[in-house]
Amino acid sequence: MTKVLVIGATGNVGRHVVSSLAEGGFGVRALVRDPDRASLPEGVEAVRGDLASPESLEAALPGVESVYLMWPGIPVQPRAVELIAAHAKRVVYLSADVADLADGEPATIFHQEIERLIRASGLGWTFVRAIDFATNMLGWADQVRQGVVRWPYGQARRSLIHERDIADVVVRALTTEGHDGAKYVITGPESIAHAELAGIIGEEIGSEVRWEDLPPETAREQLTAAWGNAAFVESRLRAWESFTHEPERVTDTVEQVLGRPARSFRSWAREHADDFR
Repeated sequence: MTKVLVIGATGNVGRHVVSSLAEGGFGVRALVRDPDRASLPEGVEAVRGDLASPESLEAALPGVESVYLMWPGIPVQPRAVELIAAHAKRVVYLSADVADLADGEPATIFHQEIERLIRASGLGWTFVRAIDFATNMLGWADQVRQGVVRWPYGQARRSLIHERDIADVVVRALTTEGHDGAKYVITGPESIAHAELAGIIGEEIGSEVRWEDLPPETAREQLTAAWGNAAFVESRLRAWESFTHEPERVTDTVEQVLGRPARSFRSWAREHADDFR
């Protein structure tokens, strides 16, 4: 039986990766910080570990053939990739929509650093480069409950992707041949304006949700206080502003890999309606 190690097993994507693999009859080992608190499907083996302490992966890797890797935004640990390469044959890395780096070119985001380490490791690899997750819209939940979403750039058109589509692409790459060296940029099936996204959520929960454009300077101040990373906030504001002129791109990669269209944002909002109520 193929043994797959899932790193990030309790996350928005990882929990679906674990469930799909277990339902498919694959041996699944989950790296988790606290096995006693991890809610995992029956038959999934939980092993204590943390990417911040790479040596903790040692106990999780024996007998593993494939690895799903999600890096949680902590400082990059090259030793973690070295250990994976010493045991496994392939890795599927959940990345972002980043550019390939030339030799010696400095990384501007940690995803590029991880990708470079993986490419040099000798592992078979697939990069699943996901556009922004639909689950990030849960950050609007408190505002939705108040009936109005105040956010910058209401006409920024986004191509948010359902987390289960990400997981399905990951599982296909982990369990079937033909994906080595692939860099899959995956998106939702259409680009939808921020204000329209809020409206769809309202329709699915049965409540009117109004939109109010938040001035960028106010958003900059509020988001920096909330997220604690001024550079990241600035990059997001620039991106959203650009999507008012040219929509966030849409790819058909999900359909190419899975043989079916990507799930719509409306289907995501319907599934998560209780989270907004």
